[in-house]
Order: sequence, then C-alpha cells, then structure tokens
Amino acid sequence: MQFKISKEFIQEIEGLIAEKNEREILRRLEDIHFADIAELMNELDGEDAGYLFRIIESETSSEILLELDEEVREKILNNLSAKEIAEELDEMDTDDAVDIIAELSEEMKDEVISELEDFEHAKDIVELLRYDEDTAGGLMAKEYIQVNENWNVLTCIQEIRKQAENVSRVHSIYVVDDEDRLKGRLSLKDLITSSTTTQIKEIYIPKVDSVKVDTEDTEVARIMQKYDLEAIPVVDETGRLVGRITIDDIVDVIKDEADRDYQMAAGISQDVEADDSIWELTKARLPWLLLALIGSFIAVNVAQSFSDAMEKYATLFFFTPLVAAMAGNVGVQSSAIVVQGLANNSLSGSLWKRLGKEMLLALLNSTVLAVLLLLATHFLMGTTYEISSTIVLALVTVMILASLIGTFIPIMLDKYGIDPAIATGPFITTSNDIFGILIYFTIAKIILGF
Repeated sequence: MQFKISKEFIQEIEGLIAEKNEREILRRLEDIHFADIAELMNELDGEDAGYLFRIIESETSSEILLELDEEVREKILNNLSAKEIAEELDEMDTDDAVDIIAELSEEMKDEVISELEDFEHAKDIVELLRYDEDTAGGLMAKEYIQVNENWNVLTCIQEIRKQAENVSRVHSIYVVDDEDRLKGRLSLKDLITSSTTTQIKEIYIPKVDSVKVDTEDTEVARIMQKYDLEAIPVVDETGRLVGRITIDDIVDVIKDEADRDYQMAAGISQDVEADDSIWELTKARLPWLLLALIGSFIAVNVAQSFSDAMEKYATLFFFTPLVAAMAGNVGVQSSAIVVQGLANNSLSGSLWKRLGKEMLLALLNSTVLAVLLLLATHFLMGTTYEISSTIVLALVTVMILASLIGTFIPIMLDKYGIDPAIATGPFITTSNDIFGILIYFTIAKIILGF
C-alpha cells in the first residue's frame, strides 16, 4: 500500500524524535515501506535522520540506506562506526554493498571490510570493487543460482535450496560445466516435471543471453531492454559465470544516462545536482556559456556586416530574432530525435536517407509556417511584397539547413565515438543562429538588391 509523506506526518515524527519516543516512532513506521521511510528521512535534518536510522532494525535500515539521497546517506555514514556500517552491509546483496563502500574513504573501506562477519560476503565485495563502476562487473551481484550440467534433478533441487538462502529473488537458474563455464539456463517447469534421475544436461536450455565483465553499462541496458530481460548473467574472459545483473540496477543506469544526456543537451558539461556547490555548478555550466557567448558574438558581427541593409530596410531587423529562433528550434528538434534514436539503437537507414527525410520534413513544416508568416507580414503588418517574400524564403531555407545540421552532427559525433548528446542545446542553437542570420541577410541582399 502506498503511503504519502505529508508535511503533517513529518512534523509529527519530528515531535516524537524530540521526545525520544522510540516506541511510538517504530509503531508509526511499522507498516510503512522502506522507500517511504527513506523519503521521510530525506526531509528531516541530519541529526533527526541519524536518530531515526539508528532505532530502526538492521534488516530494514540497510534497505533504507540504499534509497536515501546521497547527501543524507553521506551524513549518516559519517556518524556510523566501521562496525555499524559493516552490520548494514551484511544485510545487503553484494552489488548494493559495493555501491555503499564506494562512497567511503579508502581508510574507512578497509576498516569496514575487516569488520564484515561473513567471510565469503567480504570476499565477493572485494572482488567486485576491482571492476569499473560503469561496466557489467561493477553492476553485477554475486548472489545467483547455478547448477552443474552433470547433476541429476534430485541433486539439483537440493543444491538450489541451499543456494536460495542467500538470494533474495530467483530470476533464473544458470547451468555451468565442471569449470563453471556458462552453458545455458534451466526452466523451472522442466525441472519440476522431470524425473529425479534425469540429468540436467538433458533438459537445460543452451541458449542464454550473457555479457562480459568489461561490457559497458549502457550496452548492458540496451541488451536487457531489447530482449526484455529481468536479469542477465555475467561471464569473465574465459566464459566462467561470475555474477548476474538484475533489472533494478539497469533502471538506475537508464535514469543516470537520461540525466546526463538531459544536462548535456541543456549545456551542462558535468554530472551535477541542484544542491552542489556554486563552484561545481559554475564549472559545469561556464564552458557552454562561453561557447554561446562566442557564437552570439559571431552572429552579432554577421548582422553588423549588413548594417546598411538594416538602415535602408528597418523591417528586416525586427524579424532577425524570429529567423534565428526558428533555426535553433528546428535544429534542436532534429538533433533530439537523432540522439534518442542513437541511444535506443533504433536509428535505421543510411545517413543520406536520414538527411533526405529530415529535409522533406523541414520543407513541409517550413512551407506551412511560411504561408502563415507571409499572410501576417503582408496583411497585418503592411510590409511590402518584396520584404515579405524575403522573410518567408529565408525562413524556409534556414529551417531546412537547421534540420540538416541537427541530423548530421549527432550522427557524425556518434560515428567518431563522441557522445551525440553534446550536439543538442547550445551547440546546435548557436551554430544555427549564425547560419540563420547569414542566410537571412544574404537572401535579402539578393532579392532587395542592396
């Protein structure tokens, strides 16, 4: 059942914390999901959140720890001893435990690992820490079910029962050989409907999707999305099964990637959050603002070179922002579609086919807008036919060029291994502003003859 963390509820808990009424606090939180408790703690001040965390039993607090905002979690971890942190990690799957340990200082990492009670758990965590966090190895967990192809069904069931004690959710049963090399997967239906003496090698499914430990996290996400997988096994260079990645970790990857692309498209060059320091935010935003400044300065100089025309035909000046804005908007629209297609691996056809399609689309859209603008300028504003024709012809040309630029640049960046998300936002907008103004006045010069 969903629970809404209201302002009144937060104030009620704050009052109980002030009274140190531990029993009543636990009673009020008894039927509330750990994710909702984490949301509550995110709203409390650091001291109150720390008190609440300490009084909650370890099995639940470990789940809460993973759901907290990073800054809240950091404050809580800073107030826990190495032994207390280790107690929380003992309750977590290895992949989640590694995520928490990665946020600690090097000295604290060693202390926490030494305090872990389960030696095998500690060993698995140390192994996972070796992998880059943006790879399959950095995402995977060591909790999974594996059976040997040479076992019979009875032995297999007995072993599954033992292994399942350490696995919170069984997505798949993986089949390996004597060297632990991944051979396939086992259907639960086939397992329970087969004779107890049947060999696993006779009933397992040899086809199984897997990734290697060094596969990039975004590629893992693409594979799991494409084949609609809840979990995927991870193998090392020799094909040995070493872990599994579940859908909850991939959802986080997709969200993080979307956040990065959104920030990049908005002109933010680093992964930052609203609560980061002014210095961090400045470093992330300033490079793109400098690019926008340089581009705008070039656009001003382009416009200035046609100052004589603006003196003679002042009406042209008033339509300069319109032409530049339409160029920027069309470019961003085109690049956004292409970037999304590249990210989803759904962009098909050759570059020329894609450019042709975008050109036709821009021609259709710009023609409709040009007709409306022609009517508005000529009949509502009373501009001459020559000036109205200049404006609408420039609009059509600029929109077509902008769509081609917005399509071409992301595809070429992706081809050379550069994140195409940087093509959107300030980059496309600024470049199209410059070309838009240049084309606008060039067409005006040709038609009006100045």
